[in-house]
Amino acid sequence: MTESGVPTDGAEHRQPRRPRIPLSLQIVLGMLLGLLVGPLLGAKAARLGEVGGLVIQLIKATAAPLLFLAIVQALLKTEVRGRGALRLFFWASLNASIALFIGISLSNLFGAGHLLQDFAKPSPEALAGYANKNIDFIATLKGLTPQSLVTPFAENLVLSIVLIAVLCGAGLRRVKNEQRARGLEAYRAVEDALDTLLSMMETVLGWVIKLVPFAVFMVVAKSVGEHGFAPLAGLAAYVGLGLGGLLLHVVVTYQIWLVFVARMNLLTFWRAAKEPIVYAAGANSSLATLPITLNALRRLKVSPGASALGACVGTNFNNDGIILYEGMALLFVAQASGIDLSVSQQLLLALTCLLAAMGVAGVPEAGFISLALVLNSAGLPLELLPLLLTVDWLIARGRSVTNVLSDMLLSILVDRGMPRESEPSPRPSEPQH
Repeated sequence: MTESGVPTDGAEHRQPRRPRIPLSLQIVLGMLLGLLVGPLLGAKAARLGEVGGLVIQLIKATAAPLLFLAIVQALLKTEVRGRGALRLFFWASLNASIALFIGISLSNLFGAGHLLQDFAKPSPEALAGYANKNIDFIATLKGLTPQSLVTPFAENLVLSIVLIAVLCGAGLRRVKNEQRARGLEAYRAVEDALDTLLSMMETVLGWVIKLVPFAVFMVVAKSVGEHGFAPLAGLAAYVGLGLGGLLLHVVVTYQIWLVFVARMNLLTFWRAAKEPIVYAAGANSSLATLPITLNALRRLKVSPGASALGACVGTNFNNDGIILYEGMALLFVAQASGIDLSVSQQLLLALTCLLAAMGVAGVPEAGFISLALVLNSAGLPLELLPLLLTVDWLIARGRSVTNVLSDMLLSILVDRGMPRESEPSPRPSEPQH
């Protein structure tokens, strides 16, 4: 994986072997090879771009059922009660909203997506669909209610999938509690089935992710062959906006909460956070960083209960890095496609980002995959996604670091409202990736 999520009850997951060449390096090599081959092929490289776009289709096809299974499993297994639950929900929601506001504001302020407007070729249907379109929230709510359980998966409708998953997860949770109260364990068969199905979908998606370096090579070769090196300026702006927004959120939002709410010395915090930051940037995974995150929280004298809530439970829903990135990228793609979004349309897309991010626990390349689902659900063009994929490996590091810091901050804020208890330190489950 990748950027977020951890099983909260000790469920074991298979530890895949690490590739000899890291995926990020494979993507860089694919991009460099595309830069060399593209000018040689010229216009003939157009067919390569079409093949590269097939990877996006595969990601869409596998991500929707995985999103559903991840949300159902999280709701079935996550157990949060009392004052800690309220503080967890409040701070996670507030930080996510601020992150989303920063991402959308940066795209609106700089309009960097227009730099790639000559390279995005959305279909006339997509452009017409957003022309003079007003968002009716009542009609939108009606649209969330699917006519069948199959339609949302067939059309990759994120909001409807999340709604069905929440209902199923809540229903299974109720049945589980009732059976446990009666001393029954039939629910364990459902839990085991969910674990197996989720692992299967993660494996399948992992296979698709291995195709990403080839897709990057083909898309870069197509872009350079048709337009020369002009797209690089737009991609540089895209990376700058993404990393700049993440840095702004960490430096301003998180430090304000640390100083004025947690009353914690910033130097003390950053000394403890240094090791998780370095590891998250290298591993590109807040899940793999979890043991180091818990050790850092222990050094900060955060109670084990708060650490378990913020870093183990909260990480299923606490994805500031992904949410900020999605808000920025959605507006970037719309601008590159020549689509002007009204305030109400941006609010609806913001809601879609928040809901989609809650279900990316354990998903490989979570940020980019959830972006593909949100774009598809919003009816925005997907033609630019393969090109953005070429530099996503760089922004992904920033997302992982932000998510790790978000987990640490959430644990600290929850801890400030919890009574001190003498209990053993939480033991994280074995990371998947």
